[in-house]
Amino acid sequence: MRLKTSLLKEPKHRELVSCVGWTTADELYSCSEDHQILRWNLLNNETNVVVNMQEDIYPIDLHWFPKSSGGKKQALAEIFVLTSTDGKFHLVSKTGRIEKSVEAHRGAVLAGRWNYDGTALITAGEDGQIKIWSKSGMLRSTLAQQGSPVYSVAWAPDCDRILYTSGKQLIVKPLQPSSKVQQWKAHDGIILKVDWNSVNDLILSGAEDCRYKVWDCYGRLLYVSSPHDYPITSVAWAPDGEVFAVGSFNTLRLCDKTGWSYALEKPNTGSVFGVAWSADGTQLAGACGNGHVIFAHVVEQRWEWKSFQITLTKRRAMQVRNVLNDAVDMLEFRDRVVKASLANGHLVVTTSLQCYVYSTKNWNTPLIFDLKEGTVSLIVQTERHFLLVDGGGIYVYSYEGRLVSSPKFQGMRTDILNAQSVSISNDTIAIRDKTDEKVVYLFDAQTGKPLGDGKPLTHKMEVMEIALDQCGPASDRKIALIDKNRDLYLSSVRHLSRSEHSIIKIGTMVKTIAWNDSVNILSGVQDEQFTVWYYPGAVFVDKDLLPKTLLMKDASELSSTPHILSYVGTQVTVRRVDGSLVYNAVSPYPAILHEYASTARWEDALRLCRFAKDQALWACLAGMAVANRELTTAEVAYAAIGEVDKVQYINFIKELPSKESSLAHMLLFSGHLQEAEATLMQAGLTYQAIQVHINLYNWDRALELAVKHKTHVDTVLAHRQKFLQDFGKKETNKRFLQYSEGVEVDWEKIQAKIEMELAKERERAATTSVRSSVAARR
Repeated sequence: MRLKTSLLKEPKHRELVSCVGWTTADELYSCSEDHQILRWNLLNNETNVVVNMQEDIYPIDLHWFPKSSGGKKQALAEIFVLTSTDGKFHLVSKTGRIEKSVEAHRGAVLAGRWNYDGTALITAGEDGQIKIWSKSGMLRSTLAQQGSPVYSVAWAPDCDRILYTSGKQLIVKPLQPSSKVQQWKAHDGIILKVDWNSVNDLILSGAEDCRYKVWDCYGRLLYVSSPHDYPITSVAWAPDGEVFAVGSFNTLRLCDKTGWSYALEKPNTGSVFGVAWSADGTQLAGACGNGHVIFAHVVEQRWEWKSFQITLTKRRAMQVRNVLNDAVDMLEFRDRVVKASLANGHLVVTTSLQCYVYSTKNWNTPLIFDLKEGTVSLIVQTERHFLLVDGGGIYVYSYEGRLVSSPKFQGMRTDILNAQSVSISNDTIAIRDKTDEKVVYLFDAQTGKPLGDGKPLTHKMEVMEIALDQCGPASDRKIALIDKNRDLYLSSVRHLSRSEHSIIKIGTMVKTIAWNDSVNILSGVQDEQFTVWYYPGAVFVDKDLLPKTLLMKDASELSSTPHILSYVGTQVTVRRVDGSLVYNAVSPYPAILHEYASTARWEDALRLCRFAKDQALWACLAGMAVANRELTTAEVAYAAIGEVDKVQYINFIKELPSKESSLAHMLLFSGHLQEAEATLMQAGLTYQAIQVHINLYNWDRALELAVKHKTHVDTVLAHRQKFLQDFGKKETNKRFLQYSEGVEVDWEKIQAKIEMELAKERERAATTSVRSSVAARR
């Protein structure tokens, strides 16, 4: 990825250009100290003067009123705020008429910024004050006062906090009066510019110490650049939060959100005092100290999948290269390319008006359909369909171009969704909500309706990243999520039997995760270890198995903040913090084992494990076999990993007389006590349910069931007495004391009753099997 810059031979402004701002993707306004506002039209390369301002107005900062808020288009997109050195800010219309001038600060007004929905304006002044104004320019409040000038200010994504500079310090102040203020020393020189991105929630700062830095919203340092030759005079995030631009003297730099630099341009511009991105994030403009306005297009973006490598060569053209046979195809587009995604055998490209879907088998005939509105900010692909996010909503399309569904929920803000907060599989869509970050909404991909009873998944902590697994039946769909503490949890999406979503922790200090594209294997980087969870579902079957199903490699060379780009086939691609790619190979055996288990080829699975001689594979097989109630295979697998107690329990389950009993004990094996009890009670096996609780020393529940069903009270009391005698203790439980007075305990009678119960169960099992065989004959 690099910047393709263009400068006119002669500057149009006579003095330094202080600020620039885009109205549309092809029209820019620039303000200069020569008191002129110019309009630049990029379609026909015309530049004309909008207005000559009064001689005493020296502009400093310009910000256009946001075009859309919450998906609704607004008529007021025709106005911008212009701050100037005389202590005023001006609301200026598109035609250049000053609608209103407001006395705001003593000394210059150094920054003015609308919030994301256009309901408030914030200004920062040389007098160290920060003020919030209404849309019409009425003062609402003075948020802060300090002794040094505030050079730059930015809104938080949720518009309830602001970030501003104070010398070498950065300060995050909530708008609520009594809330805690965050403040930290960020640079060794005065901070000149800050920006806070609404999609990735990261903060960017540039200062006179000639460095730029990336911070998270809690003020934790994520990246610090090496020192430049000159102070950093401007920084700006691209709208989608994937890249940012940095301006300095004769310098323009394009960087990834993690901080490393894609490209460095050295144009003859003087200092770049302001950088502004167009709404679609394809180009940027810089306000230059020598009167120029520099334009730069982002080109040479790359996408890779299996043997295909695709490069954006020009704004409207792509080159496709198949590295296996060196075949090259050129793709031409009518409008400029805004977003693209390559995965699952398809390339999806969105331009400013249309969407193109190519199959990797045939590059000549794309499927083309028109987009509804707005610039697409995110494309996420799965095997069967893909998801587009724009300012107006979320849309799921099939690869044939048919609109499948469009999920919605209350208070949805689509402009701030990214690949970490949206995930899609063939049948499910998951969206992390921004208003409450603990909530993940789940939708059916085919209908767009909320899953189950419509209740979202709620975690106890803020969720940072979500990912749905990509394969297997919809009923087994699982979601992995990383929370604020960097713990990794796994939950089943469609819980048919349980009302509560059970969310189980499977990893700690996890920095990044990705599911495999063709089997349900999860890869991630936790702490200093590159980890692959061969069978994450083991945690729902037998928690003790999970640690044995992991592959762990030392990942200290992956740097502090690695990011997994993809996990395709047996290869995991990780991007390090310096931008270099590291490829990790994963054994192909677990994927083959998954395939055998899903097609019930247990003999083949056993052969594979015996051939590979890998404990992790045996542990995976044990989990898969138990999940599919395949007891013979499970017994062999547990024996191979030395779990003798479980082998004995499986043998016990095999000898149980009735189906219901063995099902209940399988549930018990996986730790689902309530469901096991419910299964037995439903089948009328009350004694067996009581016995389960006695074996687990759940004395109160055992007695409760016995009293409720008026049976086997003496059995419970007898076992309780024996238990207390063995440990030499006295009875202290009031309920047991109360019943032991009225009930006599006779072991012979109890044994006879138990024998009778078991005989009854055997008899029932026999009659049902006879019945089923008769029915089968019929």
